[in-house]
Amino acid sequence: MIQIYGIQEAQAAMLRGAAAVKPSGALGCVIKDATARAHRYAASITHVDTGALRASHTMQASGFHGSVYINPSAARSDGARPAEYGPVEHARGGAHAFYARTVAEAGQRIVKDSQRVLAREFA
Repeated sequence: MIQIYGIQEAQAAMLRGAAAVKPSGALGCVIKDATARAHRYAASITHVDTGALRASHTMQASGFHGSVYINPSAARSDGARPAEYGPVEHARGGAHAFYARTVAEAGQRIVKDSQRVLAREFA
């Protein structure tokens, strides 16, 4: 006679795992949270002259992808567009490189926090 133990527990764990990796599940929530955190960090370290560049940072999270970018339709009251001068500011490097700094200074922390959230889902 063959006996199988733990099959119901294994099936339940597989169902939890499948639900967690759906875009509407835990993984999708982690993507949204990580994107929001990157957005907040980038905005917080962006140098301010008029504030338009800082305010033009936009985030989008959908499914398993999140991005932070300068809103191409944003404009200052004088007509200058952050999407045009923002990349020039970023290219100055160092303290001006808001997206590179976000990755370098906050990226690992955001990833580790996201991993902890997902690990709890699968525990």
